[in-house]
Amino acid sequence: MEIPVQQKKLSLDIKGNKTDIVICAYDDHFMVIATQIGSMGTILQARKEEGVSIHPTFSVSVLLGKRDEPMLVACARQIIEHISNAGSSRSLVLSLGLRDHSLPTLKGIVSAVTENCLW
Repeated sequence: MEIPVQQKKLSLDIKGNKTDIVICAYDDHFMVIATQIGSMGTILQARKEEGVSIHPTFSVSVLLGKRDEPMLVACARQIIEHISNAGSSRSLVLSLGLRDHSLPTLKGIVSAVTENCLW
């Protein structure tokens, strides 16, 4: 039986932490789950705002979890910008269950996701 949702799964080491990443492509969203703790963690939504401006603007909001982590918001923004620059208008749901919220860890996640993207 074929799974109707296109997906990629990968596992890598980021700063000594085993990191599992799942990328799913739905008709209207991309979902990315990155976990070092085996659970969902903070869930964010990011989308490109429609408008008349030449320069795109993006909206990122925390749906569940830590609201005081600007680096998680920056990670979601980097990924939605990459999605938009690739020509897709789909929004992003991002789950980050991380032991380490440092800049190198988040850069590693963004890099792994963009190198293995489905958009």
